[in-house]
Amino acid sequence: MSEESLKPLVGVTTGISLVAKRKVRHHGIAERYLHALARVAGVVPMLIPAIAEDTDVADLARRLDGLFLPGGRANVEPHHYGGRPFPDDEIRDPDRDALTLPLIRACIDRGVPVFGVCRGIQEMNVALGGTLHYRVHLVDGMLDHRRRHRRGIYQNRHKLILTPGGMFERLVGVSEVEVNSLHGQGIDRLADGLEIEARAPDGLVEGVCVAGARRFAVGVQWHAEAHHEEEGLSRELLKSFGEATRERQAERAATPTQRGAVRAA
Repeated sequence: MSEESLKPLVGVTTGISLVAKRKVRHHGIAERYLHALARVAGVVPMLIPAIAEDTDVADLARRLDGLFLPGGRANVEPHHYGGRPFPDDEIRDPDRDALTLPLIRACIDRGVPVFGVCRGIQEMNVALGGTLHYRVHLVDGMLDHRRRHRRGIYQNRHKLILTPGGMFERLVGVSEVEVNSLHGQGIDRLADGLEIEARAPDGLVEGVCVAGARRFAVGVQWHAEAHHEEEGLSRELLKSFGEATRERQAERAATPTQRGAVRAA
């Protein structure tokens, strides 16, 4: 296979789970994310282990054509954004937090395309200085975003109102879509540098982009990977992410002179 035919390499962050009675630590994510990236974005997904102590995030960002931040059971720990401590029974993943938050910043700084889904949008907001609601359903006037749809866990649950003239609206040409968000935490104070692309009917931010980013840098609160075969906003975002990774790949492969031309294009 020639260099020209190689697909972009996209790093996919992982979470820690304990398996079997010996509680062996495993790094992984759900397979559906990988299928969506390979089939719609057209990239090669590569799992990034959550070993921050053994990872040079600046070096990793330099090597990647894209970064994908999947969902996960654990929530971002509140000490990263000045929130109140979790109760003792809260699911945590400090290893993922330690690796992902600085990696997001490194990738955005280098112009590496970033796409965050569910927990991923929360990580992006925290990494860039924002805060989270610990439990959205406990906030006055908010919906209970934890409830599963009666037809299935990832079926569409509520409308999404797209920002007029924003990227999301331009991708699909409509002002409202249906999405399948399923989460307990959510964005409270939006990070400086993030722009709102979509809100739930209760006003909760469910779609953002990084203002002024060199390339695609988007977070969504719903599971864009769950219905990747269907035409719609989720598929268009995955395709746009894939296009941005190919631009990044071309830049990485170029000579210094060519690299300047690619950036200027």
